[in-house]
Amino acid sequence: MTAIRIPHDQLSKEALQGVIEEFITRESTDYGAVEVSLETKVRQVHQNLNSGNAILVFDSKTQTCNIFHRDDPLLKELAP
Repeated sequence: MTAIRIPHDQLSKEALQGVIEEFITRESTDYGAVEVSLETKVRQVHQNLNSGNAILVFDSKTQTCNIFHRDDPLLKELAP
C-alpha cells in the first residue's frame, strides 16, 4: 500500500472539512433506511476522528484521502 496515516488534527479546519465532505459525497448515494443530512454525517465523521475510531489516510499512488475504521485490516499494512 502506498498510503500513510495523516493526523487529522494536523490539517487546517477548512482542509479537514473539505476532506470529510469529499469522502462522504464520493459515492453520492445513501442506501440507509433513513436519510441523513450532510451536516450530520460530517459531524459524525469528526466525532469518529476525534475519538480515534476513524483514521485519515492519504494514498500517494491515487492522490486521494480516505477515512477508515480503526479496526480495518488495510490499516495493518501501514506504518504506525
